[in-house]
Amino acid sequence: MSASRTPGFRRMSKTHKFSIAGIAAAGASALAFSLVPGSAVAGTETQVAPASEVAWSATVDTAKATALQTSIAEQNAFTAAQAKAAAQAKAQAAANVKAAAKAKAVAAAKAAKAKAAAKERALEQAASRAAARKPVYANNLDGWIREALDIMKKHDIPGTYHGIYKNVMRESSGNPRAINNWDINAVNGVPSKGLLQVIKPTFDAYHVPGTAKDQYDPVANIVAACNYAADRYGSIDNVNSAY
Repeated sequence: MSASRTPGFRRMSKTHKFSIAGIAAAGASALAFSLVPGSAVAGTETQVAPASEVAWSATVDTAKATALQTSIAEQNAFTAAQAKAAAQAKAQAAANVKAAAKAKAVAAAKAAKAKAAAKERALEQAASRAAARKPVYANNLDGWIREALDIMKKHDIPGTYHGIYKNVMRESSGNPRAINNWDINAVNGVPSKGLLQVIKPTFDAYHVPGTAKDQYDPVANIVAACNYAADRYGSIDNVNSAY
């Protein structure tokens, strides 16, 4: 029985088989080229970079990375230096303010001390000038009368050296501790005392501020007596007997 044939199917000849095998091989070869990086498409040449070029490219990349790292490190160092300088400047400014405040306080203390010293010197000088202007009176009848006359002048109490002297000599002979224990005043319990023999009520009534409140004080006694005489007789110069 002869082999049956599928309708439309024709047995391939030997030539046909070789043609198909060649096409398959060419397809496989094309596929292999397409899977290799950098391979050319069918019909083009494949370019492979030389090893020296690859090494040079790696060296350049490393240098760039190193330069970048160095730049970043330098920037960080610069920033840190700036921060440190700013902190130092701030600390120095604070120290300057503190020093200025201390200097100001010291200057103020010195100025106050100098002012106090100047005031003290001024007072001393004023006292010295006043002392220089103030006359020195002798501690005797002449000195007492002269001091009394200066005080009387300030209080507008009339009287002369002669008028005072003559009445002093008549009343007490120039003894500031003189006392009358036998006249009517003594009988009444208010004896006359001092250079011009004034009684206590008269002395108190005509006492001049600034003088001693003591009947026996020679200057206070003269001034009070002259003040009384001016009020009653116009002046101690007008008194020529007991008054």
